[in-house]
This record gives sequence, C-alpha cells and structure tokens, in this order.
Amino acid sequence: MPLRVLITSFAAGALAVAGFAPLGFWPLPVVSLAVLFALFLRTGSSRAGFLVGFAWGLGFFLAGVSWVYVSLSVYGGMAPWLAALATLLFCAFLAVFPAIAGAVQARWPLPFALRALVALPMLWGVTEWVRGWLFTGFPWLVTGYSQVPASPLAGYAPLVGVYGVSTLLAVAAALAAWGLGRRNRLAWAAAGIVAIGVGGQALRGIAWSVPDGAPTTVALLQGNVPQDMKWRPENTRATLDSYYRMAAASPAQLVVLPETALPLFEADLPETDRALLTELARRHGGDVLTGLPTGSPAGDYFNSVVSFGIAPSERYHKVHLVPFGEYIPQKVIWGWVLDVLHIPLSDFARGDITQRPLAIGGQRVAANICYEDAFGEEIIRQLPEASVLVNVSNLAWFGDSLAPWQHAQMSQMRALETGRMMLRATNTGVTAIIDARGHLLAHLPLFTAGSLKGQIQGYAGSTPYVRWGNMPVLGVWGVLGIGLLAAALYLRETGRGGTAAKAATATLRRRS
Repeated sequence: MPLRVLITSFAAGALAVAGFAPLGFWPLPVVSLAVLFALFLRTGSSRAGFLVGFAWGLGFFLAGVSWVYVSLSVYGGMAPWLAALATLLFCAFLAVFPAIAGAVQARWPLPFALRALVALPMLWGVTEWVRGWLFTGFPWLVTGYSQVPASPLAGYAPLVGVYGVSTLLAVAAALAAWGLGRRNRLAWAAAGIVAIGVGGQALRGIAWSVPDGAPTTVALLQGNVPQDMKWRPENTRATLDSYYRMAAASPAQLVVLPETALPLFEADLPETDRALLTELARRHGGDVLTGLPTGSPAGDYFNSVVSFGIAPSERYHKVHLVPFGEYIPQKVIWGWVLDVLHIPLSDFARGDITQRPLAIGGQRVAANICYEDAFGEEIIRQLPEASVLVNVSNLAWFGDSLAPWQHAQMSQMRALETGRMMLRATNTGVTAIIDARGHLLAHLPLFTAGSLKGQIQGYAGSTPYVRWGNMPVLGVWGVLGIGLLAAALYLRETGRGGTAAKAATATLRRRS
C-alpha cells in the first residue's frame, strides 16, 4: 500500500471534522467520504482496504475527539504521557470501524457498480451503527450529525434518524466516487446526488408534529463552576447560593439547572434550601428542575434530576451511564482505574428504562442527562407523551474544545428526529434553546455564568422515527446485505465472481 494513499486517506478523515459543529461546513464530510470511497474502490485486497479505512478513521478521530486527552489529563488526574497514549489507543480503536468497512467491501466479489453504490454505503451505515452500541456505544461524530441543521439531508432525519442520514450521505459520496473520471457515469452520479438533495429539501417543509398547549417561559442557568472546584465541600455553600441568586433573578415557569448543579446528595440538601427552591419556583408560577445525585454512597446512588415547585416533586434517574466516568465495568478487571482517574461519584447505578416524562412547568418533559442525548433510539422511549426534551449536562470535563459544540449538534439532531424543542442547561456551555427543526434559537457563550431566558412551545404527534426508531434502516440494511451476500456467493460459485470488479479496479489504478 503506497504511503501517499494512506496520507491522503488520513488527511481526508481529518478534514471531515470541519463539517461538524462549530465550523459546520456540511459538504466536507460528503467530499471526505467520496475520497475515501474512491480509495476503497482502488484496493484489491482486504488488507489494503483495512489500512485505507484505518488511516481515514485515525485522522478523523484524532482531529475530532482529541478532547478525550483534556478529560483524562487536566480533569481526570492522569499523567500527560499516559493520557496521550490512552487517547491515541482510543482513537485507534474507533478507527477500526471504517477499517472493517474497507476490508469487507474489498473482499466481496461483486460487480463494480454494486460494490460502489450499494455495498459501500450499507457497510458505512452498519459500522457507524455498531459503533453506536458496542461496549455501551460511542456514537460521537456519526457522520449524519454533520448535516444538522443546514444540509438538505437534515430533512430525512424525522424519517430515518441519524444512521439513515449517514447512509444517505454515504450514498451521495459513493455516487461521486463511482462517477469520478467517467463521463458516461458522471451525469448519472450528479443526477443521483441532486435527487437526494431535492428529496431532503422537500421533506424539510413537512411539519411532523403540531403545537400542543400554551407556550412556556423558561430560564436555563449556566453556573460556570470550575470542575476542579465543583466537588470541594468548602465550595458547596457558595455554589448553592450562586444558583439560588441566578434562579431568583430569572422568573420563568420552568427553570432548569445543569447536571449535578447542586454538588451534594439529595439526602444532604438542607431542608431550608429545599424549601427555598420550592418557594422560589412557586413564586414564579412553575417549577425548578435541577441535577443532583440521589440515593446514598452506602447503597445505590443515581445521577438524577429532581423538580421543586407547584407540581409534586418528580425525578428522573440517568439510564445510559458512561463507562469509567460514571461506573466501572467488570470491577474485578478494571477496578484499578479508580486509582488512576480521580473522578468523584464514579459508580452510579442505572435508572429504570421505563421512566416517563415529568409533568412540570406546564410541559411533559422528557429529561435526559449529558451523554444520553447521543442515543436517539433511547430518547424516543418517552415519546410521543413528552411535549419537550430537556438535556442537563456538565461539559466542564472537556475544557474549551470541540466537544461542547459537537454535543449540542447531537441535541439538534434529537430535536429533528422527534419534532420537539430541546432545552440544554449546561455548567459551562453550550446552554441553548433549540427549535423543533433543529435550529439553535439562542445560546450562551462558553465558560460564562448566566441565564438564558426564552419561550418554548410544546409539541404533540409522532414523526416516523418516533414510531419506528432505527428499525426501517436496519431492515433495509438487512435486505441489502442478504442480497449482496447471495450475489457474491452466486458469482463465486459460477466462477465469475470478482472478474468485472478486478477489471474496474485495475482501470482505476491505471488512471490514478
């Protein structure tokens, strides 16, 4: 495998990150994948396909999730050299997924057009989906997120979710790679890409949900409490008082504080503070929703949100916990990590998956905590009952990096998929109000203390994604996969397998 090919693939992967927030040059991931797919189609072996895909993935993830180093070293207390090594190994693991797509597509003895236009987009979508659930999942930087909210492909999100958008993005990239350098194909490829874009743009005009009830005034509080100060007992009183002052100065029917905004267990919250929160919310004619740990260190404890105010107190316990950040998997094997990472409250229990929306602030709130809004198939568990989505996060762990903006973009995708507004209350940013079409209506600057005030509308109804989740996309992949496998076996048995594909690959190599 020529080194220049691997360097090209690595550079294309790194370039794709500029297609995601905060830069948001959404055509770049399409171009990047077109380059990758063109390189795939020139590979003649699984090994070569694996190396090309791995190089792309390494460039992509090193550029896109370098903030892992900040979390481990600056806030996790890990030695810089060890944090750098852990980040490199983590990115190398993630790079295996596009590498597998490259290896499999090269192995199948398929006609060139089938390999380019069907196998590649399907394998791309499947490997991203597997990455989203394997070992509890890491769906960060799934390519479909880059298309929210401006790209025409965003119009498909309410139908097929982020993995469907990723697959369609891959189809557009595959068309470009297939038509590259061939005049007779180029017109068809361009027509296909235009058709995908026109279809998505037409879908953007459909209202999948309808307004439900009266608008609600909201205030989202961003405390900007430094992570290294947050859990120090001597700072607890100052943190509580700061949030109380912000809430008192932000009259609204629904006031939302970030994840673990109150840095003590609910059982340790003084009764006077509890009464103060309740009275403050009632004075504003609504409820305060705040993050704080519940339970007891002596038993099970949860990462939770709890409401205070006019409505009876309600709570939601986080279900999808972050491995090594919120719990230690296989403690017998990995328990030593607790001695390396100085993370407070790193052994939460999971909440029940059947939790329903919270009836607070005049809305039916589907609460989710931090990383949970990266999983669209889990967010829809509380729909269509919920009228609005609320995410509370503490992203101080990631410093001034790409992570807060990338996370906000995932919230924008959840709003699009569900046809619901999304409220984000974070400790350091991005605190934002997102409309039901995935647009950021307003947000606070990063690393500033403040209150984001606005008015939101609840919605009712079900998008196709709310009804069926990822099942239609999985079904399409399944049918295509079975069909491609059957075709490959037939061609191999009849002795014609791979002949046309090898000839096309050889032609592409000569031209390159």
